[in-house]
Amino acid sequence: MKVPSAKGDPALLEEIQKAFSAIPGIEQVVVNPETGSVVLKYDADRHDDFHAGFTDRFKEHHGGHVPAHRPPPSNEIDALATKIQQEADFLAEHSAAAKAVVDFCKHWDREIKIASGNLVDLKMVLCIGLVGFTVFEVGAAAATPVWVTLTLFGLNHFIEMQSELADSAREGIGPD
Repeated sequence: MKVPSAKGDPALLEEIQKAFSAIPGIEQVVVNPETGSVVLKYDADRHDDFHAGFTDRFKEHHGGHVPAHRPPPSNEIDALATKIQQEADFLAEHSAAAKAVVDFCKHWDREIKIASGNLVDLKMVLCIGLVGFTVFEVGAAAATPVWVTLTLFGLNHFIEMQSELADSAREGIGPD
């Protein structure tokens, strides 16, 4: 993992190395002060010990408080997006053409996430495209309810993506 604040700071990396070394299941911690990276080598058979140790260390560091994840409020567009996703998955199980479309969309969703550093995904690109099209074709005044609704959906989705990313980082899981 990269720790940008530890780049060129051997003292901070040593502190990180000591903290991780104390977790059961960690066999070796390799740090690189020039890049600010930390590599953990652990025994995969002791995954549960590692996870419990990591959680205990996190609680120790933050005074026993582990922040709870609160997803943003749901709206009609979220419900529609979920319904479309479920329908697409169902159709993909029963149709080769639908499976090809779903796989294509999942591929581009992953590529967009990778290219943007997990800041934007396919849903947001489609929202931005729809807002842009609506504003330029219909006009900003006539399209206000549409672009405001899509903008709110995009912002809620962005917050949700970042919350999920923070949760996965807390749990020691990398992004998709």
